[in-house]
Amino acid sequence: MCRIGALLAVLALSFVTFLGGASTAQADSAPEGQPVAFSLPASLDLHDGTVQKFNGTYYAYGTAYACGFHWQVANTPWCGFKVSTAPSLLGPWSTPQLLFGPNDIDPYTGQTWQVECGGTGAGCFNARMIQRSGWGAGDGAWILWFNSPADFNRDRSNAYNAMGCNGPAGPCGPTAGAPNGSYTKPSLKFCTGNGDMGFIDSVTPGAAPALVCTMPGALSLSIEELNAAGVGGSGSGGVTVAGLKNIESPGGWYDRASGQYFLTYSDPGCGYCTGTGTGYATTTNLYGTWVAPPNLGFGQPANGRRLISANSCGGQSRTVSVVDGQAWQGIDLWTGDRNQTGARMMFVPLNSSPASGTPGDGQVWRPPLALAC
Repeated sequence: MCRIGALLAVLALSFVTFLGGASTAQADSAPEGQPVAFSLPASLDLHDGTVQKFNGTYYAYGTAYACGFHWQVANTPWCGFKVSTAPSLLGPWSTPQLLFGPNDIDPYTGQTWQVECGGTGAGCFNARMIQRSGWGAGDGAWILWFNSPADFNRDRSNAYNAMGCNGPAGPCGPTAGAPNGSYTKPSLKFCTGNGDMGFIDSVTPGAAPALVCTMPGALSLSIEELNAAGVGGSGSGGVTVAGLKNIESPGGWYDRASGQYFLTYSDPGCGYCTGTGTGYATTTNLYGTWVAPPNLGFGQPANGRRLISANSCGGQSRTVSVVDGQAWQGIDLWTGDRNQTGARMMFVPLNSSPASGTPGDGQVWRPPLALAC
């Protein structure tokens, strides 16, 4: 039996090698028929990213650290944004590839992305791939958004960037060439800061997605509809979403079961923390009034009722991915260091249920969402 077991182990290892070093996600258990939380392999070195599905293939996007990037350390190497593909969310995941090169030129500054993202140590984060499908030109073009905080730190211009890509796995930017390789510095009215960002798809037919972003200073949120090209704002949106402060890393989705949009975020915001809360807010109008449940009392914490988790599974909520109609809360399981090579990216299913209770009613309060880690 020992020899048979050893032979099977060798065959399994050989199969993985044959797949080119493919990695399988680590999944937790859940009731039969229910979506289950899973973590991407740490070996992928993907962080603060998303998972998506295009044309039957699953994609995982994120920021890389293994080349030696250290946040807030001047002249640190910047490792770029990478993408891995798989036949399912549980893998096996392919070896990640760069979406564009760190030594490519940033058209806005004329410097390399290495200088822009690594020169001051401010980094570049939040790789978000969207597809112009069902809105705008409806031509299926892929657009990569991300933030480069050095732009805002240098001259108070918004920190966001939009690159046209030749496919969901790149290449992206001007060096990608035809048919869609391009770069745009977005013109934005409401998302004028430098913080983490995500997108919320509109349920209105033909409407472009909404960019939701963290603003500097009070760490409030703004929301802005994309223009028809998907590389800037349309002029519709708003600021101080739900009156929130000291939060970051937003994302959201339209929940058909409850007929409303949900927004989640890190509550409070923090840098590479190994546990912070996840809060929520809701609305029925994407650019209308968002509501996060208030808390009553004397000296009460503002987030007492809006938290759906106090420690976000031991990490920090990042943004929301919607795959096959299921919303997933992305969570970075940070290590607390300036280099996050060894951190995992986790995805927890988000499913709504009716909230119970109202502030001050003296009854049990149950929020409409929960993180089943």
